Amino acid sequence: MDQEDFMTILLAQLKYQDPNDPMDDKEMASQVVQYSNLEALNNINEGVQTLVESTSSTSLTSGVNYIGKSIKSSGYNLTVNDGTVSTLYYSLGEAVTNVTANVYDKDGDLIRSESLGSKGIGDYTYVWDGKDTDGNVMADGTYGVIVRAENAEGEKVLVQSQISGVVTGVKTSSGTVYLELADGRTVELANVTEVVNTAATSTSTGS
Repeated sequence: MDQEDFMTILLAQLKYQDPNDPMDDKEMASQVVQYSNLEALNNINEGVQTLVESTSSTSLTSGVNYIGKSIKSSGYNLTVNDGTVSTLYYSLGEAVTNVTANVYDKDGDLIRSESLGSKGIGDYTYVWDGKDTDGNVMADGTYGVIVRAENAEGEKVLVQSQISGVVTGVKTSSGTVYLELADGRTVELANVTEVVNTAATSTSTGS
């Protein structure tokens, strides 16, 4: 109900009230206060909406500044494109005895599991050769890579993964700004951590 509806109801209530039993002064005051609160809330809502639109516009403009640049963002999706595989970065907050990279296709099926051995605290790069467990070169497309790790006690260790790519466009969806990468992936602008040079490998050479 908006302000106009509220006033229409209030005036109708006053017009058709019983002359022998008019509206109580306190009730009248209470309804006027409700009207004032409604008006204040509407003004706040309009102000917030304006702020959201302004912030979204500013974020979109900010995203345009990334076009043509290589960025790094939190994520786990890699792409195979014309024999070239994008690179996955991951970080470890403690030393681990076993790191495993599991590669999944678009249907969520595990197609490759690769042991990366023990690692210390630090930042690392995983370079998938674009092949499945049987050595078959995978078709172009997007794949997911989940890096898992365990410490000496066999406990699971949190692994933070990031992806990189060249930004070619910007778009918004439901108020969220996304950067479009050259290989077709999208990342949230808010998840960008730094600007980097993109690393890639070729499945044809197996490097």
